[in-house]
Order: sequence, then structure tokens, then C-alpha cells
Amino acid sequence: MATSPATIAFLMDLLQDAGPVTARKMFGEYALYLDGKVVGLVCDDRLFLKPLPGAVALIAAPREGLPYPGAKPHLLIEDELDDPELLVRLIRAVAAELPPPNPKTRRKRV
Repeated sequence: MATSPATIAFLMDLLQDAGPVTARKMFGEYALYLDGKVVGLVCDDRLFLKPLPGAVALIAAPREGLPYPGAKPHLLIEDELDDPELLVRLIRAVAAELPPPNPKTRRKRV
């Protein structure tokens, strides 16, 4: 089951205070970016964040789930959606622990 555009619109609205959050559609699902860094995935209308220590520490009872078959476990964000301020802190915590994105290289024209 693919993620609906309404779910992405809802999440983008919740995350508007986090900074430049964007979503990119990939294979019917979405990747969430903050400052060009992939911080999470939205699969089957559920939000998954990378399980980095800063984010895990912010959740009282962290739950893990698999965004898709064969994926590494991610933090499953469900109850936290009811607290937009916590959600913003979670996204920022994940982004803070990730390295900067690699610079894009331009292809040479032949």
C-alpha cells in the first residue's frame, strides 16, 4: 500500500517549524529530508525516523518497526504525532547527528 499525498501534506504541516523539511517520492513511498539529509521515511502512511541516540532519548517508550521488507529497524513514530513540538525536536535531533550530504556532481555532456 502506497503512502497517500494527504499523509505527506499532514506531516509537512506538522513539521513546518523544523526548518526546510521536504519530502521526495520514491517507489510509492516518501523520504523526508531536513537540510538535505534523509531523516526518515514515510511508508504505508506511517512515519519512521532513523534510530539515532538523540532521537531515541527524546521518546519515553521508543518503538521500532521496519519501513519496508529487508530494511533496518527505524523508530516508529505514532503517538508522537499528537505533539508537534516533540516531533520537531525529533526531526532536528536526527538531522543534527547525520553528516552533511555529499555535494552533487555535475555530469559531463558528451
